Amino acid sequence: MTTIRPATADDLPALFAYLGEQLAENGRDGVLFQPMAPTEAGVPLAMRERFAAGVATPAGQPGWRQVWIALDGAGAVAGHVDLRGRPEPACGHRTLLGMGVRHDLRRLGLGARLLQEALAWARARGFAWVDLEVLSQNHKARALYARSGFHVTGEVADLYRIDGRQVGAVSMSIQVD
Repeated sequence: MTTIRPATADDLPALFAYLGEQLAENGRDGVLFQPMAPTEAGVPLAMRERFAAGVATPAGQPGWRQVWIALDGAGAVAGHVDLRGRPEPACGHRTLLGMGVRHDLRRLGLGARLLQEALAWARARGFAWVDLEVLSQNHKARALYARSGFHVTGEVADLYRIDGRQVGAVSMSIQVD
């Protein structure tokens, strides 16, 4: 059984280890879920710094980030979801979502549970919209978001070039107010 709870600064080393494993798996089964080449180098320093700074910043302040982690029965990170402020000053009513689930626990409902946790938080905090970007060819993730109420708001073909592959991105949003 997995439990979901807000992450704290003390959770960041375990979260970064989990995210590093996710980055190493990126594209392994033919489907990219991050707009970057797979890497065994772990989470890039700039990403770790953004996460740490965001977790330490109250929601609504520039650079804020709220993170939830799912823990498996052994206490290991099994998945995560995060919401963060949009960088545009006039977009304080919207938030951006990112998430992932450990490979061995995908397609078991954990992603939907993580999404519901984040959406409930956004709604309770008065946000009007939650936005996300998903790679075009990640059909399983797109289906999860659609089942959770997200709607496609746009698509950019060939947005990324990853290991010689043209990869598009789909923008999706859900109104939560």
